Formats: sequence, C-alpha cells, structure tokens
Amino acid sequence: MGVVGSTAYGLAGPASDIDRLGIFAVPTIELHGLARPTETRVTHEPDLTVHEAAKFCRLALAGNPTVTELMWLPDRLYETRTPLGDGLIAIRASFLSARRVRDAYLGYATKQFRLLSNRAGGYDQRVSKHARHLMRLCHQGLHAYRTGEIQVELDDPRAFLDFGERVAAGDLDVARAMLAAHEDAFAAAAPAVPDQPDVATVENWLLGVREEFYVSPGVTSPVS
Repeated sequence: MGVVGSTAYGLAGPASDIDRLGIFAVPTIELHGLARPTETRVTHEPDLTVHEAAKFCRLALAGNPTVTELMWLPDRLYETRTPLGDGLIAIRASFLSARRVRDAYLGYATKQFRLLSNRAGGYDQRVSKHARHLMRLCHQGLHAYRTGEIQVELDDPRAFLDFGERVAAGDLDVARAMLAAHEDAFAAAAPAVPDQPDVATVENWLLGVREEFYVSPGVTSPVS
C-alpha cells in the first residue's frame, strides 16, 4: 500500500486529500466457488482503494495510469511492503506496452480536457485541477513511452500548478495546444516499451500469490 495521487506527484495543496492505493489477495479457495469475491474495496476518511491481485493486474496490463503508478512510487511513499509486493515491483516493466501506454495516458488527458472545457467560462478551481492533471498525464505518458519508466514524482510541480492557474484564468487554448503537441510527440517518438506486455511474467507472479494464499475461507491478507 502506498500514497498516490496529488501527494505523490508533488501537486497537493493544504486542502488536498491523501489518497492511498493497495492490493489484497483473497484466499485462493474462494475463487473456486459460485460467488465471486469482491475485487475492489473503497473507504473514505481515510481515502483508500484496494484492488484484489487479479483485478490489479488486469487494470495495470490495460495501462491504467492510476493503478500502474503504485509500482513506481518513491520508496518513502510505500506504507506497506511485503515480499510479494517487492516481487511485483521487480516486474513492473512487464506491464508496459506501447499502444496501451499511449492510449491510456492520452485517453485520460483527453478526458481531463473535456472536463475543463465543460467548466470553462469564469474561474473555477476544478478547471485548474483538470488542467494540471492534463499536463501531468501528457508528460508522464510521453516519458514512459520514450524511456520505459513511469515518473510519478514531478521534477517541477510549480510548472504544473502555474499551468492549471493559467487555464483556469481563461486560457483554454494553451490546454488545447498542450494536448495536441503531445499527440504529435507520441506519433513521432520511437517507443522504448514493447508492442505487447509480458503477460506470462505477470501471470507467474499472480500464480505465486494464489499459492501463497491457499488458506481457509474468511481470511484476507495485504499484498502491498
């Protein structure tokens, strides 16, 4: 389990929530019955989302940025680390693939642009938030595509905050240009990630989780 979101990026303000994300495993025997176990649990105060190991793998293989970043956090942001979690971090590059990185990051950035566009016309703090996350997704996605690494912690958070304020003040064109420039940059870049994720390596890790948690029903344990 680790601290993710704005705190991890360096974009958190005094009123920002602290978001945590983690992974858990159900007892393997529960996967053999008629009823499917709950795969995602969400709590508030504290804000915590945990995904069952298989769902986490599916989301990460699909390129989901929020899920993927859990494996790339700075060490100080992990609050729980187990041997299985360490093993997952060791194979984190196996989840990456060129098309899914491009489609996921640009897709989420496009969604942020639509959200801020719908709120344009007068200052709105939510426009600032959508704009800075648009910029973040563009930068993180292109960096991952070019280098094969997810950079969660931003080098210059102030630039992203200033960008958000500029867009919130009425400069929607700069956000549109940001998105278009990164679409062009993705198209021109030579990807440092493979065409397909290494599903076999991911599945081997998941089978190790199932072996580890072949225990009695009603027991759940943290993975990371």
